[in-house]
Amino acid sequence: MDDVAQWWGTAVSRIEPGVIELRGRPVQELIGSASLVSVIWLLLRGSPPTPAEGALLEAALVASVDHGPQAPSIAAARMAATCGTGLNTAVATGVGMLGDVHGGAGEQFVQLLLEVREATPAAGLDAAVARVLAAWRVRSRYIPGFGHRFHPVDPRRDPLLALVEGAVRDGVVTGDYLRAALAVEAALAPVPMNIDGATAVIYAELGFAPPLARGLFVLSRAVGILAHAWEESQQGRRNKGPMPPSILPAYLGHEQPSGS
Repeated sequence: MDDVAQWWGTAVSRIEPGVIELRGRPVQELIGSASLVSVIWLLLRGSPPTPAEGALLEAALVASVDHGPQAPSIAAARMAATCGTGLNTAVATGVGMLGDVHGGAGEQFVQLLLEVREATPAAGLDAAVARVLAAWRVRSRYIPGFGHRFHPVDPRRDPLLALVEGAVRDGVVTGDYLRAALAVEAALAPVPMNIDGATAVIYAELGFAPPLARGLFVLSRAVGILAHAWEESQQGRRNKGPMPPSILPAYLGHEQPSGS
């Protein structure tokens, strides 16, 4: 029996008849007193955030909730909703598209910032940034967290970084990752930081591991995916494809000779 009990052993929650505890806290004490953001932090980190930490995390989550049906994850969810899948599968379809290219840049930029911070004591900030960027360019054409295919300047960058600056002044976070990110931005000028970069600064300053930056983005974007899937399901369309039926994809094959 002990082997069975240990098989799914967990420190996240304790569930017994009449008992639901999240990280040792009875759920009935959290209901009505804890925000969803603070419970997310509690489950991921083991203890609740301070109000200032929770507010900074919430700002990052709010900033990433939606980017319209031109985002592949949302477009896929909307198409799935017209195929009779139900909301759960439509949302899962959208979330399943959040990969390294679409949705993963925040995780990658947190990792880059960690590498810059690790190299800084020996090399100095600017030299550390140059060294880390050179290594990243060997692996990829793209530096995560910068530039945007849709926005010349991402409107979410400035308010998020302003909140981090305020948190640094108030002693909530150290500002080490903010300074590193701004140094990277200066090295990449005129390419500006985007939402993935700005939220990565917050996640790094708050001490979240790189994979959790992607996980938190998924939680945030799932809100927009749900809203779009629900809207699409109310419009009565069936089997909606990526283009209107009046527009056909170009045929790139070879034409067969007539009579062949």
